[in-house]
Amino acid sequence: MRHLSLNRRTLTIAVAVGICALAIAVALAGESPAAPAAVGARIEVPGGSYLRVDARALASMLTKKDFYFVNVHIPYAGEIANTDACIPFDQTRELIKGLPKDRGAKIVLYCRSGRMSELAAKDLVKEGYTDLIDLEGGMNAWQEAGFALVQAKR
Repeated sequence: MRHLSLNRRTLTIAVAVGICALAIAVALAGESPAAPAAVGARIEVPGGSYLRVDARALASMLTKKDFYFVNVHIPYAGEIANTDACIPFDQTRELIKGLPKDRGAKIVLYCRSGRMSELAAKDLVKEGYTDLIDLEGGMNAWQEAGFALVQAKR
């Protein structure tokens, strides 16, 4: 009997270890390094679309900044570090003059609450810009997520 009991225990342990190993393998298989991470929600508007990202996604993007970063809030109320330009959201022609000429260039927009940058994104989509990203909740959401604003001399 003792021999049979030992075999059952050994078998139970072996099955448990096997199940754990299988669970780990399945979990790791889903983490393909080649798979792009989801950046944000695609917002469809007349003429095209843009992406909306949260503060944490933007913070991650800023670690490998490959975009033109624009604060469209008026009046000036501070900015996120590494901002390239401050251009009023309601002056589309001025906004376009201050942006890269390539309408396929990646551009990230933000304002204080998200409303002005949303309007700017919609206007820029109508003007043919194709790689726009808007910070959801703007600088308010940025600060709520624990990130700081800076005051630049502009």
